Amino acid sequence: MSNDRHDESQSSNQRKNHNPKIALILSLLFAGLGQLYNKRYVKGIAFIILELAFIVTFKDFIHLGLWGISTLGTIPGTDHSIFLLVYGLVSIILLAFVITFYVFNVRDAYKQAQLIKKGWEAPTFKESVKEGYDKSFPYLLTAPGLVLVIFTVVFPLMFAISLAFTNYDLYNSPPRNLVEWVGFQNFVNLVTVPLWRSTFISVFSWTIIWTLVATSLQIALGLFLAVLVNDARIKFKKTIRTILILPWAVPGFVSILIFAAMFNDQFGAINRDIMEPLFGVSLPWLTDPFYTRIVLIMIQTWLGYPFIFALFSGVLQSISKDWYEAAEVDGASRWQKFRNITLPHVLFATAPLLIIQYTTNFNNFNIIYLFNQGGPAVRGQSAGGTDILISWVYSLTFETSNYSMAAAISLIIGLMVSIFAIFQFRKTSSFKEEGKR
Repeated sequence: MSNDRHDESQSSNQRKNHNPKIALILSLLFAGLGQLYNKRYVKGIAFIILELAFIVTFKDFIHLGLWGISTLGTIPGTDHSIFLLVYGLVSIILLAFVITFYVFNVRDAYKQAQLIKKGWEAPTFKESVKEGYDKSFPYLLTAPGLVLVIFTVVFPLMFAISLAFTNYDLYNSPPRNLVEWVGFQNFVNLVTVPLWRSTFISVFSWTIIWTLVATSLQIALGLFLAVLVNDARIKFKKTIRTILILPWAVPGFVSILIFAAMFNDQFGAINRDIMEPLFGVSLPWLTDPFYTRIVLIMIQTWLGYPFIFALFSGVLQSISKDWYEAAEVDGASRWQKFRNITLPHVLFATAPLLIIQYTTNFNNFNIIYLFNQGGPAVRGQSAGGTDILISWVYSLTFETSNYSMAAAISLIIGLMVSIFAIFQFRKTSSFKEEGKR
């Protein structure tokens, strides 16, 4: 009995003398040492093996990557600046994984040391495995997806952002020449150099007009047709709905190419069979930016309204007829019922999707490029008369090889869309109501 009491007293003294700060310092010096100090031998050895394996495998690669991303090479013809930039970004991602692992290692060692000091008894190996599996199971399932997202979304985004701060273009293209870091010079040139400034202002203005007008028109047309077809006096509703949704059934690029042929200045059906016989004029649909922009807005309205029509039709079916009957009893007119019942209900239910329509059209590359490749050309500008920001980026990238400026404009596009979306979502009533539930 006295020996048992002596052992218990000695064990209690050891736990009281167990110092969490020592575990913290050891885990900072090398992953796993803090766990060994806590007598968590399996976990400690596993952490040590992981760190040693990382050092042996990636030490040289990370050294090259960090050197490469800081210098982008020093010997033209030998060092490839873009490869070095890629190595550097991958190295940063790997270091982020290591830092996350190290933070977990330090916190684990320190917290367990505190528990041991308070008298906590470590579970058996079998219990530890079961507990660890239960806690880590969700992370094990999501880890592959997280890694995939990092290397397919985050990494390309980091690469594009990095290019925006370099001078990577046709004249500074590796391996013959080195790429250099230029800071915010591309953004400064965008607002100070006359050619870039005039082009940016023109393209940006048209992008805003295009987004607001084309999207608002397709929403207005979709709402008008949905309300009209939903009227109780309309017969053959299913047939009418089917006909109105037909433009949505045809692939968008096919419709755009057909419209491009129809509006051709020389042989298009619009000029040849409609404008000339009826009005005696032939309009420059593809050679005058003003007319081309009008046509693009009309085509986008045609292509976009079926989705809005189908969306609003479904919402209108959910509005109770009792509301309209009560409004009629109160003497409300058709306009008052629409303004006070139909419109608020529809907008509340569809606001997030309508916001997405605006952000989608802001970057609607397909129609701009397929209809007229962003043309016609405009004197004194490096973009076409109907180019929006995203199609201008495409032209800078694949036609003039001005990669750094294209990346800078892409960064501006991303910031604008993100700010707009976040602001609108926060102001949307449906999201406010969702947050209160």
